[in-house]
Amino acid sequence: MAGMTTRVALVTGGSSGIGEDTALRLKNKGFEVYAVARRVDRMKALADAGVHVFGMDVTDDESMVAGVKRILAEQGRIDVLVNNAGYGSYGSVEDVPIDEARRQFEVNVFGLARLTQLVLPTMRAQKSGLIVNISSIGGHFYGPLGAWYHATKHAVEGFSDALRLELQPHGIKVSIIEPAAIRSEWADIAADSMLETAKGGAYEAQAITGAAVFKRTYGPAMSSGPEIVGKAIVKAATARRPKTRYPVGKGARMIIRSRRMLPDRIFDRIVLSTFS
Repeated sequence: MAGMTTRVALVTGGSSGIGEDTALRLKNKGFEVYAVARRVDRMKALADAGVHVFGMDVTDDESMVAGVKRILAEQGRIDVLVNNAGYGSYGSVEDVPIDEARRQFEVNVFGLARLTQLVLPTMRAQKSGLIVNISSIGGHFYGPLGAWYHATKHAVEGFSDALRLELQPHGIKVSIIEPAAIRSEWADIAADSMLETAKGGAYEAQAITGAAVFKRTYGPAMSSGPEIVGKAIVKAATARRPKTRYPVGKGARMIIRSRRMLPDRIFDRIVLSTFS
């Protein structure tokens, strides 16, 4: 059993990028860290650093239930849940199969929600805990061919806000991390799905432009490394009173502010101009 002073963190999507960086940073801060992902073979460096690693699929209820039970059996508590697992499914609403749209919600929203459900009874009993949901600046704005991805991130924003209020009486806090462009596999996967879905169809020209925009946006000049997100998560996890939102990365605050201030038609024109 972990001593009362040792805080326990669970990080999903731990096999690369933001999840991997976060797990290492939390470990270095003295947390007992569990990093989970579908690809356990890619978490050897984490295991070598003393992070507990095992397989978990956030679309598989059994694997989530078993994972939380295992942590509670080994540590007796869970103090921080970092819901980081997610991906970007891109393509026009007309072209993306509805099953793929459901999968996007399954990973980005329902997996996050189910894992939150599973850790809450323990956090309530402790009268403490922190849920960190990785959203995106894409939860505030939008772009062509990103309807399903943006819908999931808008959902995470609304879900987290409501969750924060209902958990407040139980001493459990909720923080939303809102990254701008972060260098990772995410951009390549999103750009590939955009091109693949549109091939030979009515939206192909838009997809070719969109993929080029992604390559530019996620290049070194306009994007940040995953460490900027890892640092924000650790800041939330170690704060006595964590912020409700952490916009991180180049341009994150400016984009969120401009979306709040500009009328829809003007914002539409700005977004479309970057895709033309």
